[in-house]
Amino acid sequence: MPNDQPSFAQLYERAHSLLPILRERATLTEDLRRIPDATLDDLHQSGLFRMLQPTRVGGSALPYDAFVKLTSTIGRSCGSTAWVLANLANHHWMLALWPRQAQDEIWGVSPDTLIGSALMFPAGRAELKDEGFILNGHWKFSSGIDACGWCMLGGIASSAEGESPTYYIFLLPAQDYQIIDTWHVAGLRGTGSKDILVNNIHIPKHRALPIHSIRGGSTQSTETDPLFHLPAFDLFPYVVASAALGIAQGAIADFSEDIKHRITAYSTTLLADYATTQSRLGHAAAAVAAAERILIGNCQDVMQRAQMHVMPDREFKIRLRRDGAYAAHLCTEAVTLLFGAGGGEFLYNQQTIQRSFRDIHAANSHHALAWDIATTMAGKSLLGLAADLPTL
Repeated sequence: MPNDQPSFAQLYERAHSLLPILRERATLTEDLRRIPDATLDDLHQSGLFRMLQPTRVGGSALPYDAFVKLTSTIGRSCGSTAWVLANLANHHWMLALWPRQAQDEIWGVSPDTLIGSALMFPAGRAELKDEGFILNGHWKFSSGIDACGWCMLGGIASSAEGESPTYYIFLLPAQDYQIIDTWHVAGLRGTGSKDILVNNIHIPKHRALPIHSIRGGSTQSTETDPLFHLPAFDLFPYVVASAALGIAQGAIADFSEDIKHRITAYSTTLLADYATTQSRLGHAAAAVAAAERILIGNCQDVMQRAQMHVMPDREFKIRLRRDGAYAAHLCTEAVTLLFGAGGGEFLYNQQTIQRSFRDIHAANSHHALAWDIATTMAGKSLLGLAADLPTL
């Protein structure tokens, strides 16, 4: 595994070198319904999994906008690989927000250990017991979990009578949970986003993180780098939207190349000669370029605020969530436009754009990218109404 703490330029070059390999493996990735072992090895060797990990354990600790750029690069060839990379690399970042004892328990054994997650809080129920918690639950959508040695699981702990319950993220080793293979889906098939089952497992206190401690600010992490003082939940949309951005960028490239030489089925006209085709392509390119600027610009903004020790206020957090969802919405619109321009030819499995269409819609179904939810929350804020979100 690399120990050289590669720079952004080095990781960007390595990501680009993987694109033809990942494109070649895309069908296999879907057939396996998980990331192939060879791809996992490539991502480890490249250092991409550790792009956000603290430098003290050998990570690159890159700014958050670099995460968007690198993930989207991988997504141009394989949306499922980008999705898993984004989630698991982000969990390296999240682990740095935990007490040092929990970090050392994982990274002290191997800083390359991958960590999965399933953060549906109502799915997990915890009770205080013996300086820790007893956890039970059944969670969906744990992407890349087959490759992970640990998992972060959301749960709600009961409180004293009359008090609101407390939301936690619990950290469990693989032997404490069961993976249930439910991942038979239309899009992002290769992500292996399976179910997790936990029955009466004791969680020590240092592996239970209350969510209020990772909402952003100067008290949540022992790390001094501003990267580790960002609002975790408000950046979730950027984790999954970065994969959506790559899928859309890849679709534009594939569509542009395909239609240059394609003659329509019922005439001798090149598809590229139709003004409607040109318009759709131009529209899609504008949407994706705008999405890229939104995602990268907001990540640069949140990094700058952290460097200046400016606490993110509620309005800024809501803007982050709204804009992340909007960027994914734009990417989905772009791929849908292109898919509709190709006619029946795009239905064939050998056409990569049909996979892009399925993958982008699967990505856009993630709760963090749900456009109706994001706009409702933003509208409430503008009207001065409270948003009932424990993670905000």
